Amino acid sequence: MSDPLDRRCGTCARFVRVFEVQSASGETKNAGECLLGVWPAPLYETGTCSQWVQRGQFHSRPRPASPVRARGRRTATGPTEPQPPTPTVLPEDLLEMDAEEFRKVLSQVIRDELGVRPVELAGKWAGGELVFKPGKEGLQEKRIPIDALFHKVVMVRDRLRVLEQRINGHPKLGDDEKVQMQQYVTACYGSLTTFNVLFAERDDQFVGQKGDE
Repeated sequence: MSDPLDRRCGTCARFVRVFEVQSASGETKNAGECLLGVWPAPLYETGTCSQWVQRGQFHSRPRPASPVRARGRRTATGPTEPQPPTPTVLPEDLLEMDAEEFRKVLSQVIRDELGVRPVELAGKWAGGELVFKPGKEGLQEKRIPIDALFHKVVMVRDRLRVLEQRINGHPKLGDDEKVQMQQYVTACYGSLTTFNVLFAERDDQFVGQKGDE
């Protein structure tokens, strides 16, 4: 006897953002969205399709065979058989997340991997302003909140760190090329050490070559 829940949307790993809806007859049903994005929402838990995947598992697609290998490559017993896809087990908590929750978790993981964390402005600059005063009389000065300037400086710092990691991990760059490009990044750090006075923590500051600070 077949399982009555087999291939039903309500038990599929791709059935996400579940919410309750009420029919005209007053019956309460669970509805949701398909992670594949092929079928428009809402999908009901009683729906079925050929793309059903059991909760906790996704099947990765097999890599397409090279055209050269696909023609004429044979074993002693005949043509090479395609390998079955390897199931990838995902945590249940991940499958229950909606798009917004998943985006927040992914952002946090990326920040942790890159060593990017919240940075604090030194207390003495809180609420302050940066004033650009023209050298000629009668021209209007320009004022910028220090916290806005600090935010832009931190963004530059974080992007330089990302660039540095990508250079060091680039598979096509030789060691000499990595060292040469790293020197340019270090020079940028040195040019920005002027802004170190804005950081509350010394570990967050720019560090250039010795003598640049």
